[in-house]
Amino acid sequence: MTEKVPTPAAPISKPLTRRIRVKLQRIDCNFSKPYPPNGDEKRWWDRLKAALGTTSSDFVNATLVQIQNASRMPSGGISETSVNAVLAIIEAAEPKNEIEAALAIQMACTHAVTMAVLSRVGGAYGGDRHVAMMASAGARLLKAFAAQVETMRRLRQGGTQVIRVERIEVSDTAQAVIGNINLQRQGV
Repeated sequence: MTEKVPTPAAPISKPLTRRIRVKLQRIDCNFSKPYPPNGDEKRWWDRLKAALGTTSSDFVNATLVQIQNASRMPSGGISETSVNAVLAIIEAAEPKNEIEAALAIQMACTHAVTMAVLSRVGGAYGGDRHVAMMASAGARLLKAFAAQVETMRRLRQGGTQVIRVERIEVSDTAQAVIGNINLQRQGV
């Protein structure tokens, strides 16, 4: 008896491509210099620009500094893993220009900071008061992230509402109802 091997289902979305990554060379305790993991600096830089939806090298440089600042671990060091995770979130947002990229950067950095704050809640560092402060800060950051996601949605899809107004004439002795009316005829 032979077993039938199921054929894999067709992918629902486009296939994932490898996300842009960086390696970090520590310059001092507050800054690391990003460089390409595979050594192809020109191609890597072009991919960074494409991931950020920009043609500006200055924008890319500023973004890499901002991402490093948001990717500090609670002990103070910069996490290469966190930097690459933030870049992956930004790239997944597929910003089309610097405005969308700035919002995607804020979203990704808010996420990184939120996870760092929430990781400290369970450790009870500093007692109950500290745990409550960290939990409160985490909740505010989560709310900010949700607002940023909604802002991105509005930016891309537009925040306009469509209201349809129809002219209806009502005689003096009639009654009017505003809203959706669903009249069902019963057996006639």
